[in-house]
Amino acid sequence: MNKTILIRGGGDLASAVIHKLHQVGFRVLVSDLPAPSCVRRTVSFCNAIYQGDWTVEGVRSRHIRDLEEIEPTLKEGLVPILTIPDRQLIDHIRPDVFIDATLSKKTPDYDISWAPLVIGLGPGIEAGKHAHVVIETKRGHYLGRLIHQGQAIANTGIPGTIQGINKDRVLRAPGPGITRNLYEIGDLVQAGDVILTVDGQPVPALISGVVRGLIADGFKVREGQKIGDVDPRADVDYTRTISDKGRTIAGGVLEAILAH
Repeated sequence: MNKTILIRGGGDLASAVIHKLHQVGFRVLVSDLPAPSCVRRTVSFCNAIYQGDWTVEGVRSRHIRDLEEIEPTLKEGLVPILTIPDRQLIDHIRPDVFIDATLSKKTPDYDISWAPLVIGLGPGIEAGKHAHVVIETKRGHYLGRLIHQGQAIANTGIPGTIQGINKDRVLRAPGPGITRNLYEIGDLVQAGDVILTVDGQPVPALISGVVRGLIADGFKVREGQKIGDVDPRADVDYTRTISDKGRTIAGGVLEAILAH
């Protein structure tokens, strides 16, 4: 498969899409912010921006800085991660598919003219206007469904429920400031343990489990921002593998591409 696919976003759900499309043979490259605020860093290809290279389930990504590095990186079998603006990348590579995998819930700054096939993940994206196809990202019966007209289900602001727990598994910044991590992703914690601080303010776990996501140490955050999460299932392997939600969304994206 020689289609070239540009994916905006390298967080955990985007990385599930990146992984699947790379594994089936597409030429995949990724654009992201210079300092992405990914929380589930162990399964996010954008972590290459901080680490240089980053591997998720056997697929390796590399942060590159120049357009001329794209082809050599692809030929090595790696996923190039760039912080160059999307429009500049599109003008250079002319992708067959453009995917917005940021789940930003903001009004899109792109439309269906950006590529022969434009795919958007999650709410706020209008199928037929911003994207040719939108993929449902809300957990439940419709997860991964292809939407050809209209939008995905609106964001409720309540995280998906795991073992009966939703919002209490998410760690949020108590105020603006700089993070200082006291635990790492993969650590087992008890309710009440202080996982990190924000400008000295403690952020305790509200439940017991495994630290599944944790924003990078020393990151500047805003009040209320998601900065981590604790998984009550307490399975450390879940912290380094793609989630069921991610795989379902990735399957929807693959279906959209093959059906085009």
